Amino acid sequence: MSVLKITSENFESEVMQSDKPVLLDFWASWCMPCKMLSPTIDEIAGEVEQRVKVGKVNVDEEPKLAQKFNVMSIPTLVIIKDGKVQSTSVGVRSKQEILGMLE
Repeated sequence: MSVLKITSENFESEVMQSDKPVLLDFWASWCMPCKMLSPTIDEIAGEVEQRVKVGKVNVDEEPKLAQKFNVMSIPTLVIIKDGKVQSTSVGVRSKQEILGMLE
């Protein structure tokens, strides 16, 4: 499974009601650090698809979702498990750091 596009319409079913932890990447098309992080997120999605759901939230298209998670800077990574935020990270992170957040 590849990275899911998370929107206001599918947020509840894909994220809050997920039976697996969810890694959300809050990003924007104009954000250079977001573009740097994107291939890493895609790679992680392929590696952890059995145990973690990976989604991307475009902050320009979904400002209410960004606001809900107090996203002030991007990229912001949020890990949600059982409908609750487990951890948050702002800025570009290495693949190992992100995988560590998922443990």
